[in-house]
Amino acid sequence: MDLALFYYLLLGFAVLMYVVLDGFDLGLGILYPWFKGEGERDHMMRSISHVWDGNETWLVFGGVVLFAGFPAAYSELLATMYTPLIIMLIGLIFRGVAFEYRFKSHRSKPWWDLSFFLGSTVAAFCQGLILGAVVQGVDAGAGATGALDWLSAFSVFTGFAVMVAYALLACCYLVLKSRGAIMARAAHLGRQLVVAIMVILAIVSLWTLMDNAEVRARWFDGLNFLLLLPLPLLSALFGWLLYKDLDGKPHETRPFWLAVGLFIMGFIGLVVGLFPYLIPHRLTLWQASAPDSSLLFLLPGILIFLPLICAYTLWGYRIFAGKVEDFEEGY
Repeated sequence: MDLALFYYLLLGFAVLMYVVLDGFDLGLGILYPWFKGEGERDHMMRSISHVWDGNETWLVFGGVVLFAGFPAAYSELLATMYTPLIIMLIGLIFRGVAFEYRFKSHRSKPWWDLSFFLGSTVAAFCQGLILGAVVQGVDAGAGATGALDWLSAFSVFTGFAVMVAYALLACCYLVLKSRGAIMARAAHLGRQLVVAIMVILAIVSLWTLMDNAEVRARWFDGLNFLLLLPLPLLSALFGWLLYKDLDGKPHETRPFWLAVGLFIMGFIGLVVGLFPYLIPHRLTLWQASAPDSSLLFLLPGILIFLPLICAYTLWGYRIFAGKVEDFEEGY
């Protein structure tokens, strides 16, 4: 078995799980200014109070897989993306502290609301910034020399794109977990965000194709386009169905899964364009991987803890399934 490929797939699974699960709770923070009432904001935070910290487990797990399985890629990414990574972590710290103190405060509650909004927004933007810089390619050691090669028009655009995507996922999650006015407003915002994200996906795809000859060749050489055509077609179908479902009487469960489907299509398209690179133009997954002896040493821990993480994640969502009711208290 190709252990490097196994860990590459494992890393992709961890990233996808983090983006989907932590995406909607970061998105709720981004949506905060559109929900003014204290009761509405209490409802939003209660809807994720039982899962937000567990969702971030996937960020830690993905970091561990990258560090242990692909140390060369880890060291290069840390050197080149040090600044946005640190800013992202600061944002996650502020939103985590806001969770702990908001339900216990009175006069300072507006400040914790601001902390939750800014922490979520900054973290989401930095994740998109890092994604754009990785896709576009950054010179090795740029961060160590003080250069801002990771900061470009494309990476800034992908930063805002990830914010929009997370906000859309959060709208669909609120439709799933809410009733009445909150559900209606989330559906209305979600319809606008579906249009925005479909336009953004088209722009990012065309920008990447024009800017990256390797990605362009991957999609259009030979019969590749016909083989890969289901990806954009399914994305368009999911977007259209999602827009329809978020009408005046939104379907309660399907929008969230359609939004997840959009994320999965985008993620598969990204992997198809970049494979087998971990650092585009520089390091393939085999060049960046640790020795097989190290990968074998890690394998028992992976086989034990990955099912445990999946199990308690599923259990947590199963226990707290259904609508969040207004009479529920606390955190």
